[in-house]
Amino acid sequence: MKEKNRENESIHAVNLGLFANVLLAVLKTAIGIAGHSPALLADGVNSTSDVAYLIVVRVFMGMAGKPPDDEHPYGHRQMESIAALAVGAFVIATAVAIFWDAINRVYDLWTGQGGQGGASVWALAVGLFTIGFKIFLSAYTKRIGHKTRNPAVLALAYDHRNDIFAASAASVGIFFGRLGYAWIDPLAGAVVAVVILRTGIEIVRESSDDLMDTVPGKELDRQVRDIIAPVPEVLEVEEIFAHRFGPYLVMNVTIGVEGSMTVAEGDAIASQVEEKLQKHIGLLKRVHVHYHPVQARNG
Repeated sequence: MKEKNRENESIHAVNLGLFANVLLAVLKTAIGIAGHSPALLADGVNSTSDVAYLIVVRVFMGMAGKPPDDEHPYGHRQMESIAALAVGAFVIATAVAIFWDAINRVYDLWTGQGGQGGASVWALAVGLFTIGFKIFLSAYTKRIGHKTRNPAVLALAYDHRNDIFAASAASVGIFFGRLGYAWIDPLAGAVVAVVILRTGIEIVRESSDDLMDTVPGKELDRQVRDIIAPVPEVLEVEEIFAHRFGPYLVMNVTIGVEGSMTVAEGDAIASQVEEKLQKHIGLLKRVHVHYHPVQARNG
């Protein structure tokens, strides 16, 4: 897809997530306090933290769209991976906070200091609304993330999915708390925290791979060789190097050609190889093809 369209769709997904979390943070916090629901109030705090990191992500997304300059000749798309890393860090912190809160609530119940009876039915309604809203946001954001291959948007989709689990745990806790089974609430919260922690670690791992220029080595090598193979003037493929800039690849390929060729002939072959690679490899931002003289094969 075109660069401008990709940027617009990515920013739209982030803006929608920011707006949704502002709305949910206000709604859940207010109803959690008024409806006497610690579970919903805790989920409201979770949404408030989402607002904080989404503002950070939005800033990084804006920086990622800046054009290339002398210090960054390939652009600023690495900012997308940095934004995803920020999301992962916030997700991990949220998981630890939810788990710690669950442990504290279990302790309160054990010592007879806690309980969750009498939460308002409005608290349950808000919890169920959050689940439905986040299901929509998760599906929509995931689709945009896969379409644009934007790691920050994909990380946001994972976080929306985590919020479904968190809101479900809060709703289950509120429901059974109203029936007198207060211990179910913290137990569900602890399970959700483990799921969220795993997702946060996965986001951090994937975004770190992008920042470390991790590429699909053997798969990419095989793909490049298959694309170049039909060019008869290329006698061998000597080296294939690639590194990432956000979702894009920059590649250096060294090929061997007949040593008796002129410089102009060798340049024409290199240009042909560049065009074929640009055509067949998605999100290949730039490719440099170098050619060396080799002895022609016999037979």
